[in-house]
Amino acid sequence: MLTLTETAQTVITGIVGQSEAAETGGLRISGAEGDQLNVGVAPAPAEGDQVLDASGARVFLDDTATSALADKVLDAAPDDQGRVTFTIAQQA
Repeated sequence: MLTLTETAQTVITGIVGQSEAAETGGLRISGAEGDQLNVGVAPAPAEGDQVLDASGARVFLDDTATSALADKVLDAAPDDQGRVTFTIAQQA
């Protein structure tokens, strides 16, 4: 299953905490066209989503994302303007 770095956990908790979905929400990753993935804040997991809870950082994965990210680690790198770049790497 997908794992999160400590930085990703902190960033996801912050992003979701600033949204209207703070209590029940999480970051949702879902399949898009080709091998692309969509990422956004969701108020709750969609039916059939896998739910990953890493130290309070909740990530919802649809079937496509679950398969694509099964052996991956998600990291996050915030910049000085508050933008975040997420990166996906192979688990060690």
